[in-house]
Amino acid sequence: MSRQRTTIAQRTVTAFDTGVGQVAAAKDDAWVTTGRAARELGLRRAEFDLGVRLGRIRTEAGRAPGERRVARAEIERLRAGPGFPEALRRSVHAVGTAEGADLLGVAKTRFTRLARLGLLVPVAFHLNRYRAVVWLYLADELRLFGDDEKHAALLTGRMPEGLRGLLDSGIDLRPRNWRSRHLGFLLREAEGPWARAGAVASFLDPLHVAQVVRDPYDRSRLNTFRRRPPGGANPESPGARIAADLMTARDDDEIAWLRADLARLVDEARAHHPAPRPSTSCRPTSAPEPLASRRPVLGPQPARPA
Repeated sequence: MSRQRTTIAQRTVTAFDTGVGQVAAAKDDAWVTTGRAARELGLRRAEFDLGVRLGRIRTEAGRAPGERRVARAEIERLRAGPGFPEALRRSVHAVGTAEGADLLGVAKTRFTRLARLGLLVPVAFHLNRYRAVVWLYLADELRLFGDDEKHAALLTGRMPEGLRGLLDSGIDLRPRNWRSRHLGFLLREAEGPWARAGAVASFLDPLHVAQVVRDPYDRSRLNTFRRRPPGGANPESPGARIAADLMTARDDDEIAWLRADLARLVDEARAHHPAPRPSTSCRPTSAPEPLASRRPVLGPQPARPA
């Protein structure tokens, strides 16, 4: 009888373990890593990352901190789209100044002027071997700009006088326009109020953050959600410092609205989940006075003999 009960128990455990394993395998199979997703979609890694930033490809947080993953259903959705894979690849195709100028049929100098004026908005950047910033633009957006009849005068002939004055003043809106675009990506990716506040704080100098978020515990919580500039370089490297400079707001009006957004988002985050603070029961109390320093309570003393 004992042997029979043991056999039944073993079968029950084996069946239970097999079922759990199948469920776990099914759950794991519903997600793939970002690298595998890029391969299955026929994209280079840079194209895949750009597609994520643009919202073309949806990802979710993985199991490990900072890890992202892609649902199998999302891959199937993209693969079922019209014109796949060429249409998807075209939507994330980014070009530099030379290729962008060719698309618009203008000289590279005119293309750069249009970008400095904020008429052409960069979608990404990288540093070349000389540590010069190379801005990248979506090819589809450039085609739309060139096909718009309202822009015909900007592509040929002399620049309008007002725009020439701005260029002579040294205006360059490429970093600011890229920051605005990158902030939109970080906010879409953020999960929770503190993450959204941290995304905004990533574009402000630490001094501005300290002026807006005066509570040290709130600031410590916020700093865990600040995002580093893209590139993944050593934070102390010259390239990383250049990227950090590009990611930091410089114009007064840009700083003002970022500060206002940060204050609002921190208030929302604090109301949703206050930053952790030391427990009052764990705070050290004042130490007892050492015995040697305590003065005895003295009563009446006997008179000394004369």
